[in-house]
Amino acid sequence: MKQYKGFKRILHAFYNSINGLKVVFKSELAFVQELYLCIFLTPLMFIIETNISEKLFLLISMFILLIVEIINSAIESTIDRISLEHNILSGQVKDMSSAAVFLSLVMMIITYAMIFIPKIFYN
Repeated sequence: MKQYKGFKRILHAFYNSINGLKVVFKSELAFVQELYLCIFLTPLMFIIETNISEKLFLLISMFILLIVEIINSAIESTIDRISLEHNILSGQVKDMSSAAVFLSLVMMIITYAMIFIPKIFYN
């Protein structure tokens, strides 16, 4: 394989990343659902007055959820590539990566709640 250097390496990595986003968008329903959730929630930070730090926390929580979902999908694909045969360790790995997605989602919900509940109910 040809090694890319300098700007060509950066450009090649960029194309690979875009391809990865296309793959996950086309093949992973959970990612698409979470992406739509993030798109739906994003305007809230502009509709309900938030400062720059709060906006940053909200955006970070959304990106963490999407990043962890992509990693979860990559882990599941790798396990399936190795073998589709039932294996307790493979199941545990898939469950753990799913738990990471769940915790990311919970973190995002808590972040949104901690920022928006006081603004909605106490202002």
